[in-house]
Amino acid sequence: MQTEAVIDHITGWLEDYCTRAGTKGFVVGVSGGIDSAVSSALAARTGRPTLVVEMPIHQGSDQVSRARDHIAMLKARHPHVEGIAVDLTEVFDRLVTALPGEPTGAARDMALVNTRARLRMTTLYYLAGLHGRLVVGTGNKVEDFGIGFFTKYGDGGVDLSPIADLMKSEVYEIGRTLGVNDAILAAPPTDGLWGDSRTDEDQIGASYPELEWAMTFAGDEAGLTGRQADVLKIYRRLNAANRHKMVPIPVCEIPHALR
Repeated sequence: MQTEAVIDHITGWLEDYCTRAGTKGFVVGVSGGIDSAVSSALAARTGRPTLVVEMPIHQGSDQVSRARDHIAMLKARHPHVEGIAVDLTEVFDRLVTALPGEPTGAARDMALVNTRARLRMTTLYYLAGLHGRLVVGTGNKVEDFGIGFFTKYGDGGVDLSPIADLMKSEVYEIGRTLGVNDAILAAPPTDGLWGDSRTDEDQIGASYPELEWAMTFAGDEAGLTGRQADVLKIYRRLNAANRHKMVPIPVCEIPHALR
């Protein structure tokens, strides 16, 4: 990959989209992970006003510190960048007590994990509306178009997606070139939605390099190792289960004869 050329291309694409949309700049949520770090750094690079938002909900201290250090770095490099922390922990806890359903159970746990992501999306769109800006997505190609590893109308609710055509390994390459903090580059990928230390690999059952391989695999399955066969099965299962996230919302079209 021509890393610097790709960085210039994405930066120009963001700036052009902002101009055509008639908006003033960008809002980006950051989590202390590589995808949001790269997305926010690319938005900042446009020279447009960029608000970088940290939104902890029972967040681990390491994730919070990485996010805040990244915001500080962007502010030091780009005078048009502002940072803000919106602690949503109390809001989330109050919502949990108001929601119906059994207090424990896997289904409720997953529903609440997705609720965290949707609270953050609501916050970002509030700030975007307040300042006349666009919400920048932070999903990479494996997450957005491979296994659907995002929350519908949560972190999937954005105005534009600058890194969604980049594999995770390519995001890391761009992050290194952009000078993203070593702590972020070294941190195991996590969605940060569970309030514990579980990683993306813990949840998915496969690493991003393995998923990248599965996403592009087109060879003879008879020659696969046991682990490769398992990874391919994981990829295909998640791709099928989450396809509803990756295609346009189905619309029931009314036949002309019924109108």
